[in-house]
Amino acid sequence: MSETDESTASDSTPVEGAATDEEPSSAADDAAPAESSSDADLTELVEDDPETHTGDDGARYAPLEVEGLRKEFGGIVAVDDVSFDVEEGTLTGLIGPNGAGKSTTFNLITGMLDPDEGTVRFNGEDITGFEPHEIANQGLARTFQIARELEEMTVLENMMLAPKGQVGESLWRSILPITRGSVREQETEQLERVWEVLDFFEIDHLADEYAGNLSGGQRKLLEMARALLTDPDVLLLDEPFAGVNPSLEKRLLEHIHELRERGYTFLIVEHDMDLIMNNCERVIVMHQGRILKDGTPTEIKESEEVIEAYLGGEV
Repeated sequence: MSETDESTASDSTPVEGAATDEEPSSAADDAAPAESSSDADLTELVEDDPETHTGDDGARYAPLEVEGLRKEFGGIVAVDDVSFDVEEGTLTGLIGPNGAGKSTTFNLITGMLDPDEGTVRFNGEDITGFEPHEIANQGLARTFQIARELEEMTVLENMMLAPKGQVGESLWRSILPITRGSVREQETEQLERVWEVLDFFEIDHLADEYAGNLSGGQRKLLEMARALLTDPDVLLLDEPFAGVNPSLEKRLLEHIHELRERGYTFLIVEHDMDLIMNNCERVIVMHQGRILKDGTPTEIKESEEVIEAYLGGEV
């Protein structure tokens, strides 16, 4: 089954009050990013650093392991015997032409689809067939090609829904006098953390804006900010830079590299080849539902089979 990959939006201004996949040409977006108070210390943004995962022999193992994934739709094979792992603390790129199976692979890993065959292990545990929310609670978060914000809620309200383990989700804890205090205390702490993340991604000025009125690039920033609030070990980013103007793209890349330096792990689908080659330590190439090549950016650039099947020339 072929996929539809979203094309990158232009930098024209959206109609006021309407959602769009294009980034507005506002002074706030086009100006050089101001220094953020949260830039100096990322520890304020997340509750804990990602764990270092080791086996009984003390050796590290990959937090995400995919083995033999296969998915058919009406007799058409979309993903065919896909196997790879994503090493801890790395930026790994997943590339391929439209219909290669990239987003279907993401959906299989994150529980949006059940594989016909194969296994997904996360932090050493078999999570094949888990529900998406169960996988997210394990520490494996994702974003989507088309951001899935709650359009009729504000940016701030969208963000407040993201943290795990909210005691206020229980009706009785919210209304009983003996527990209301703990609910209010946690909400106060979470609100402070939400503002820090909004500031980190430089969308704090949009806190009271309805998410449905954001531009395409702003929605991508909101989605990544929400994902960070779930305290993930691994982030799967599906075309995170589509619709983001160059200044915001540069800033977002800086955030990703800062988080990676703290031990966070990223698997990124992206059509911008220069971006992948210049920022990822490892690149996995898919073609017609299978893994065509897995290696360093240099190895991918020099691979004749990759050039013939996908790149069509020099990178």
